[in-house]
Amino acid sequence: MGEPRVERVAMISLHTSPLDQPGTGDAGGMNVYVVEVARRLAAQGIAVDIFTRATSSALDPVVPLTDGVTVHHVHAGPFEGLTKEELPGQLCVFAREVLRVEAVQPAGHYDIVHSHYWLSGQVGALARDRWGVPLVHSMHTMAKVKNDALAEGDTPEPAARVIGEEQVVEATDVLIANTDLEAKQLINLYDAEAGRVEVVHPGVDASVFRPLSPEGCARARRERSLAEDALVLLFAGRIQPLKAPDVLLRAVAELLVRRPDLRRRLVVPIVGGPSGSGLERPTALASLADELRIDDVVRFVPPVPQHELADWYASATVVAVPSYNESFGLVAAEAQAAGAPVVAAAVGGLTTVVRDGRSGLLVDTHEPHDWAVALERVVADPAYRDRLAAGALVQAEEFSWEATAAQTLAVYERAHSLMRQTDDREAGVLL
Repeated sequence: MGEPRVERVAMISLHTSPLDQPGTGDAGGMNVYVVEVARRLAAQGIAVDIFTRATSSALDPVVPLTDGVTVHHVHAGPFEGLTKEELPGQLCVFAREVLRVEAVQPAGHYDIVHSHYWLSGQVGALARDRWGVPLVHSMHTMAKVKNDALAEGDTPEPAARVIGEEQVVEATDVLIANTDLEAKQLINLYDAEAGRVEVVHPGVDASVFRPLSPEGCARARRERSLAEDALVLLFAGRIQPLKAPDVLLRAVAELLVRRPDLRRRLVVPIVGGPSGSGLERPTALASLADELRIDDVVRFVPPVPQHELADWYASATVVAVPSYNESFGLVAAEAQAAGAPVVAAAVGGLTTVVRDGRSGLLVDTHEPHDWAVALERVVADPAYRDRLAAGALVQAEEFSWEATAAQTLAVYERAHSLMRQTDDREAGVLL
């Protein structure tokens, strides 16, 4: 491969900060992704600067995240009260401030730009042209995919986002897809060149998300006021229609009709906070629990740090991921690493993360009846549940952030090769 070309990376995560608590606002799996990849790259001696929009005047302009990783809070628009839909109006200001940071450095300061989500890709495309370095882009979610699998009552993504995503795909040197399915969607829905799409699976931090000993599990349950014999059906994530926590609640109500004897032991923790269109009705899920008469088994838990989330997973009998779409499904991967079987919707990246019948169950619909049957199959058969839990640990070994970072670095190197080939071709045409 020759001498290494990548020593310093500019990562752009415009609309959500890697310092934000996942499960709040727009913070979720992408935040975890940016932080973990940046940390692993830094461990290989690569300096990473992460640019994100400042959402408070109290934030320091520059914050060290860890050795080799620095977060830059860029002032673009009002600190608070700006929705994600309003952020396109701040792209020019954000891009200008990013370019200013680079302008005071020696020429060739950054070797690569890696943007996350389409808004960041718009800024990344400008930086790519200005700095003369390759642009690598991770979509994380795509408007066309989301609109094709829209949750009932959810708001479709606007045409402006679709156009913006198409522009980013065209401008990017290499696109990183989380799964083979996402790669196909980029090619088929966005006309991405197949030779410029690379599949790199996200990972799991095995030092945080890990199985507990029986004693450790008992301790984790006691700390969460969960009885030793409780049947814990856990949901973790942002509370919004896309993530479909309502599907789980409706399934629980049907499960209790089928098996009223389970009520004494059943606990359904909903770990997370309202987000996206869920902010419009922040109490809707609690109201649904009341309406379904399952409020006695449902427990709402605010978002928690990763080490606490790991103990929630390890305390769970099963983790439910009923989303209408997931580009990967980080919750499912983390839960499996903690030894929890997963019941997930058979959509998007979840079909890659979860091995149906081996590490969990995939449900082809969002019908409460089908979900109730799947959940009953796991909670009512301890031997089957134990087999799935063992399979979950095996499946989790497929995903590590170290592998993600190593493959991402290889993508950076390939992006340089592709950009050089393009430059050579253009020079040949000029000659």
